[in-house]
Order: sequence, then C-alpha cells, then structure tokens
Amino acid sequence: MVEKAFWQRFPRLTAVLQALFVTFLWSTSWVLIKIGLVDLPPLTFAGLRYSLAFLCLLPIFWRRGGGAKLRRLSRRLWLRLIGLGILFYAVTQGAQFVGLAYLPAVTVNLMLGFTPVMVALLGMALLAERPSTRQWWGMALSIGGIVVYFYPVVIPAGQVLGFGALMVGVVANAGSAVLGRAINRDQHLTPLTVTVVSMGIGAALLLLAGGLTQGIPIIHGRNWAIIGWLALVNTAFAFTLWNHTLRTLSALESSIINSTMAVQIPILAVLFLGETLTRQEVTGLAVAIVGALLVQLGRARLRPP
Repeated sequence: MVEKAFWQRFPRLTAVLQALFVTFLWSTSWVLIKIGLVDLPPLTFAGLRYSLAFLCLLPIFWRRGGGAKLRRLSRRLWLRLIGLGILFYAVTQGAQFVGLAYLPAVTVNLMLGFTPVMVALLGMALLAERPSTRQWWGMALSIGGIVVYFYPVVIPAGQVLGFGALMVGVVANAGSAVLGRAINRDQHLTPLTVTVVSMGIGAALLLLAGGLTQGIPIIHGRNWAIIGWLALVNTAFAFTLWNHTLRTLSALESSIINSTMAVQIPILAVLFLGETLTRQEVTGLAVAIVGALLVQLGRARLRPP
C-alpha cells in the first residue's frame, strides 16, 4: 500500500500553511516596493507590476475557456468589472504605491488596515448588511488605535501627499471590496475571471497614468528583478495558491490568516527597512489590528459557507 503524502493526510493543515505562506509573500511585497521606489516612480512601478502579472495569468485564463467566458459577459457585468479594475487596481494600488513613496511602511499598513471598517459601513449603506455587535466594537477599537498611534497629530509637509493618497486609497479599497462582493454574490464568475479582467483594466490605466504624469524611467537589473518577483511570485503565483486554499478553508479561517499581515508588515519594516516604533505607536497599532480583526471576523461569520 502506497503511503499518502503529507498534504493528502492533513489537507486542512496544509491549506493553513499554504495560506500563511501567501500572506508572508504579500507582506514582503511592501519591503520590495519601498526598495524599488528609490528609483521608480510609484504609478509606473505599480502599472508594470500588475501588467506583468496580468500577462502571466492571461494564458491560464485563456486555456480554461476565457474567450468563451468573456463573450458571455453582459454589458452590466462588463461595467462592474471595469469599475472593479478602476477602484481596486488603478486607484487603490496606485494610492498604496504613492503612500509608500512618502510614508513609512508601518504607517501605510495602519491606514490601509482601516479598510474593514469602511467596508462594514459601506456594506451597511449599499448592501443592506447590518454590522454585528462585534463589528461595532471592532470599529471603535480601530478608530481608537489610529488616534493613539498618531497622537498628537503632526503631519510633516513632505508627507501630506502620501496621507492624501492613502485616504483616497482606503475609500477606493473599501468600495472595491463591496463591489467585488456584489459581483460574486449576484453572478457565477470564477475568481480567475474577475481577477484577470479587472487586473488587466486597472494595470493599463496605471501604466497610462504613470507614463503621462511620471514618465517611463530607465529600469536597471535590480529593479527589473523586483518587478518580476512582485508580478510572478507575489501576485500571479500567490493569487493562484490563495484561491487553492479557499477550497479547504472557511471564510472565517481565511480572514484570520489574512489578518496576520498586519503584524508581519511592521516586523519586516523594522528588520529590513530600518523603521522604528515607539511604545505609543506599538500600542496604537496593536489596538487597531485587534479592532480590524473583530470587524473582519464579524463579516466572515455573516458570509455563507
């Protein structure tokens, strides 16, 4: 009798380990982006990353009947996917790269961690999803943690653009989450279809915006390596592996694992980017992370299995 492989004997543990590995890859993206931003303009950098990732996913999508799936899309669904591409890739990712160009990675991580609160509020207004008691407590903790982290609020002149971009990014990210849920709730589309179409649209807009406003710089070997790794490994491969884990893990389990990025990113920023945190900032960050986790877990429990 042939002995089963580890992943066959322990499928749930394997899926958990794979999902944790994906969150680690996504967390390292912040370090690589900060390094690449030394030489690359943010919008062009983001456009190159997601354009290359789109080109990597396109052949897989096409071999799985992508052409036929695109022909079956209604005009209404095309408009929704275009909106998702604009919100999640062009605006959210563009804002994240701009934020990282002007702000420490820990600060950007904290600001974007406010997204679950915005999602809960938008979901209540647009999707008639009533927040649970746990989510309301989570929102209060998230806001309180952010207040503690930034108190007293003093924004240096050189960081104003970064904070402005992040505020736009948080709203766009929350809007894209609500729109994405609406698409997946109302239509029978595979995650690959949604991702390839929206990513292609958003990447094209990022490249266009970057080329018009920041130009296309001369890219040397190290930066091409960063762009290639971010596109091939941290986007295309990580996306595929994450969706594979969703076949085994529940929405609640995935939410918990995904929330570990809020801890991983500050640790990596301190270790590899030389960023520092005061006791007050650590306290505020911890409270905000707990609040965001409560909001996320409350939402996960409301999702159908």
